[in-house]
Amino acid sequence: MTQAVSFDITPEKEASKLQFLRRQFFGAPPEVSRHDVDLSGKTAVVTEANSGIGLECVRQLLDLGLSKLIIVVRDEVKGEAARKTLTAAKALEPNQTIEVWKLDYASYESVTAFAQRADDLSPRLDIAILNAGVNRGSFTLNPTTGHEEDLQVNYFSTVLLLLLLLRIFKKTKSTTKPSHTSPGRIVVVSSDMAAWARFDEKNEEPMLEAFDIKETWNRNERYATTKLLGQLFVAEIAKRVSPSLAIINCASPGLCYGLELAREHGTFTAIFIRSFGRSSDIGACTLVNAAVKQDERSHGQYVEDCTLRP
Repeated sequence: MTQAVSFDITPEKEASKLQFLRRQFFGAPPEVSRHDVDLSGKTAVVTEANSGIGLECVRQLLDLGLSKLIIVVRDEVKGEAARKTLTAAKALEPNQTIEVWKLDYASYESVTAFAQRADDLSPRLDIAILNAGVNRGSFTLNPTTGHEEDLQVNYFSTVLLLLLLLRIFKKTKSTTKPSHTSPGRIVVVSSDMAAWARFDEKNEEPMLEAFDIKETWNRNERYATTKLLGQLFVAEIAKRVSPSLAIINCASPGLCYGLELAREHGTFTAIFIRSFGRSSDIGACTLVNAAVKQDERSHGQYVEDCTLRP
């Protein structure tokens, strides 16, 4: 169901470290304006939206006239603080509302409870930006699933949430007149690091259980591989889901500073990120573009600096 797409760059060049640095220093993803897209009447959820790129995404969505915004967070206190920051920084239009919902990616029960709540939304859900990502400083197993924590959050729970959202979009499509419905939108936030993953586990049997072995764990390699797995899943699910139901894509914001993820890496890495990173508002431009402006050609594809890339 995906469309053939031609690229202006080879996969090998796209994955090179030199190309990464060029994007970081010279890439300038354009911000979507309300002249391009008007989100009046639309509802969107953004996960991990209380700070960093997630918070910038919701700011940009509100600027596009989004009617209902749902800030999705693990810590509802932080979510309420983000909501107050948004309402203090800009005057909301009369039809705009902001809600804070709890979702803990470390728990399947939390993911399914969130999806059940989203199923009851009125007006219906239109856009989902799945922004969760962890990069633990040490090997950690999830206490309820037994899986390594990066794999649990970045892949298993993200995939589960995506599938449950597709069920919601399918239900909405079946109960709404065709003339009154448009495709849902799901963006899985990815990373440049996916291109550098060795993915040593790919030949193991069973493969996914190999990620739960402490002796083979490596911090950066694990994060990169879980992001690669997300890209592979999006490419495969897009073959099985029509873009008329939902346009599903991956998008990378690039290396951005000011992220909670980056703060866990120590002083040297923090200095590197501050030197080579871009601001969260620039990174958010690509995510919002992927969510509201990219057309059906992006279904199952990877978006970088608002452009489809191999």
